[in-house]
Amino acid sequence: MTTLPADAVLHRGGCHCGAVRFSVRAAARIRAQSCNCSICARTGFLHLIVPADAFQLESGQDQLTEYRFNTGVAKHLFCRRCGVKSFYRPRSNPDGWSINVHCLDPGTVEALEIEPFDGQNWEANAARLAHLSAS
Repeated sequence: MTTLPADAVLHRGGCHCGAVRFSVRAAARIRAQSCNCSICARTGFLHLIVPADAFQLESGQDQLTEYRFNTGVAKHLFCRRCGVKSFYRPRSNPDGWSINVHCLDPGTVEALEIEPFDGQNWEANAARLAHLSAS
């Protein structure tokens, strides 16, 4: 089981239309990564990477569709109805989940610190993210 930070809370969130809903246990004071790779820059994805057991899909499994590119390791999941990617299995952390901070419901995030991540040079930088999904 994951060791949660002292200020861990249950965040809830979902896609735009509400068909996909999830919960995630994470710090109330979030440190997220803003990646400049081609897909993250175009979609505005803001990464909160967590261990697998900190994430729970509450509803909408049947509404998810998957997209893979390049190596095929990352499993990008989108709502079939509204097209929003609320979370996905990242290549950098295939044992965890990357949650889009923009998809969290208001009320549980006390602070948000955004750090840049150079995903355009992914191979040289991916190791910097590996610890984020460690249980």
